[in-house]
Amino acid sequence: MKGTIELDEMIVYAHHGCYEEERRVGCRFAVSISIVTDCTLAARTDSIADALNYVEVAEVVRSQMAVSSHLLENVVMRIINALRQTFPQIEELTVRVSKLAPPVGGQMKSVSLTMKG
Repeated sequence: MKGTIELDEMIVYAHHGCYEEERRVGCRFAVSISIVTDCTLAARTDSIADALNYVEVAEVVRSQMAVSSHLLENVVMRIINALRQTFPQIEELTVRVSKLAPPVGGQMKSVSLTMKG
């Protein structure tokens, strides 16, 4: 049985951006993850040891968000690579990182990048 695990809009304070000020001061980001994996064994055993643990997924995301980058493309790629390395049972993976209130010279809720890997 395939299942989709989704972490929706995990809010993280991080230091990403093209401008030095953004990297120095930092801002809030929202990270959303969608993971397709086989849930058959976990459903049968009711044991976290047999499941893809979303708490551990969140820890991997937080560790990658703590590394400063200029571009969201770099941040998302690192998250994808780290999740794939940590959880080889991932069949499909989508990562979206949104910079909340980006400095674009006007009011905007967010700017986002979504990649599949």
